[in-house]
Amino acid sequence: MTLARLAALHGVATSYSPSPDRTVQASEAAVVAALAALDVDASTPEAVRDAVAARERALRERLLPPTVVLWKDDGPAPEGPGPAPPEALTSLPPGTRVTVETEQEGTLIDLTDVPAPPDLPLGVHRLRATAPDGTTGEAHLVVAPRRAPAPPPRTFGFLVQLYSLLSRHSWGMGDLGDLAELASWSGRTLGAGFVQVNPLHAAVPKPPDGASDPSPYRPSSRRFPDPVHLRVEHIPEFGRLRGEARDRAGVCLERAAALRRAVLREGALIDRDAVWELKAAALELIRDVPLGPGRCAAYSDFLAEHGEALEDHATWYALAERYGPDWHAWPRPLQDPASPETTRARTELMDRVDFHERLAWLTDEQLAAAQRSARDAGMPVGLVHDLAVGVHPDGADAWAQQRHFAAGMSAGAPPDAFNARGQDWGLPPWRPDRLAESGYAPFRALLRATLRHAGAVRVDHVMGLFRLWWVPSGRTPVDGTYVRYDAEAMLAVLVLEAHRAGALVIGEDLGTVEPGVREALRERGVLGTSVLWFERDWDGDGLPLPPERWRADCLATATTHDLPSTAARVTGAHVRLRHDLGLLTRPLAAERAEAAADVREWLAVISRLGLLPGGGGREEDEVRAVHRFLLATPARMVGVWLPDTVGDRRPQNLPGTWDQYPNWRLPVADAAGRPVTLEDLAASPRLHALLEVFDALRPHPPRTR
Repeated sequence: MTLARLAALHGVATSYSPSPDRTVQASEAAVVAALAALDVDASTPEAVRDAVAARERALRERLLPPTVVLWKDDGPAPEGPGPAPPEALTSLPPGTRVTVETEQEGTLIDLTDVPAPPDLPLGVHRLRATAPDGTTGEAHLVVAPRRAPAPPPRTFGFLVQLYSLLSRHSWGMGDLGDLAELASWSGRTLGAGFVQVNPLHAAVPKPPDGASDPSPYRPSSRRFPDPVHLRVEHIPEFGRLRGEARDRAGVCLERAAALRRAVLREGALIDRDAVWELKAAALELIRDVPLGPGRCAAYSDFLAEHGEALEDHATWYALAERYGPDWHAWPRPLQDPASPETTRARTELMDRVDFHERLAWLTDEQLAAAQRSARDAGMPVGLVHDLAVGVHPDGADAWAQQRHFAAGMSAGAPPDAFNARGQDWGLPPWRPDRLAESGYAPFRALLRATLRHAGAVRVDHVMGLFRLWWVPSGRTPVDGTYVRYDAEAMLAVLVLEAHRAGALVIGEDLGTVEPGVREALRERGVLGTSVLWFERDWDGDGLPLPPERWRADCLATATTHDLPSTAARVTGAHVRLRHDLGLLTRPLAAERAEAAADVREWLAVISRLGLLPGGGGREEDEVRAVHRFLLATPARMVGVWLPDTVGDRRPQNLPGTWDQYPNWRLPVADAAGRPVTLEDLAASPRLHALLEVFDALRPHPPRTR
């Protein structure tokens, strides 16, 4: 009995291919560690033998896998045979009785003598089987539409990191009031169809002895939004403050104005911790204002709808106030969310638990208002929310859902052509076995929460639905291995929840992608992500891919938050930045020459297509030409990086840096690095000149400025 056999039985890879012509063996230690995280002992040859025998016996004896998927055709049932039954049903012993208890009505449907599944309702149902010998089995049955909702015929929109978009009313960073304003203005005046934002997930609080992690991609919780994004003045109870509370709120407003001025006029970085300190002080005042009957009823409905998940979330934040934001360092009984001690602590801290539950409700209300603003402005999509690939190991989700996370493991990426050392993202991966046993309940709840006020969701590192690179704690990313997930079940849940929300799904599928993944995503209506500078004929001559050869089912952009802005790219400013930070591995001249050659090659193609009048040479003209090229592709959605509209040359995040560069803390700025407010953007001649490129996609003529 070999380790490779045991690993295969549990979806753990023993090798990987960083390129089509190369295969690398995973270390035995990585495979053994991954199996241990799945509660499989592979520490000795005897343990491997016993584990293989146990797994093979369990697979032989079970009637049903934990989760079964049935894809359902859209529209009325067609004449003739219906959809083919899942293999899990066709492989059952003859004479097996099969029933389905539906998700909502609880109706019992007998499938025993039906050659193909009947018109079962969409949802996650309970499937039961009883074999003639009395053996029984149960499974979750996911009935999902074959494809996610389709995008509109064609549309364009903005991509923005919300914290970076300050207005004259922000408290030192962009907020949900700014998002609603951006959506309303760009939809009504520019004809934009969507606004895509960074993850708005709840962050890990600031530790007592340092600063919080500003990255929106390493949150405490993906299930609930972060109240730091609240526009405090838009909370109804804020206007009802009286007396000393009103005076103290006024002080908060004055200090918020000082934070805003520091960023916009004095060159200060965005300080999320300082912003939250002010907002928290104001929100403590607001919570003492009684809710009116209607507001009280709305809050009660929110509590009832989110139930135990919200209570756990708020309990973690209440406990973090007392014991710090790393639950591993709490008193041991409190590390278990279901322990009697945690129950007692929740009761003792009920006032703080209620405070954090109320913050989640208030933030949810403003998210809803922002999406309403987008749709009221005529946007066919509206807000596109970003779903981060994972959560912080010390945060609320990792505490409340720890049974579903692989202990001692971190998700990342293997070494490849772009990063010879691989990547460790510091995010605990979900256990595929526990997800399947639960019918993907945590994933379903997460998607439902993310899509609650969204026209679309961008799934970061969508390849993680198929497999994730697991890095054992204390080891380097080179010492990891891939662990596979049930991609069909993950996709079925994703498509089901998107259908229920009427929302599009966009997968971030950049970088190294396993063969067959993009095809599987396209089959299920999941759009891809195409960034101009990466779209080359990699299977042929390596030249820029002509626009007619781009895929249509994608969001096409010139850049992302992790890449140089378009102005930086065409001027070479990104190379100089990396040189100044000591990040180049070759001489500056060589790096500059290579980057310039890449840009020249692209601009030559763009010029031959007649999309660069005058042949280039002027930065603004070249930025517009790049976007004309995007429009020449068949891409259903075209995204404009909002900083590109004013010539910003600074990336929002520079991968591979920590304290060398102010990642996630820069406001949108012009070509000279001067911060630009939302009001400045709306009046920017450069922005409107760039947006003229999109006139053909506007549903109505641009309004007079």
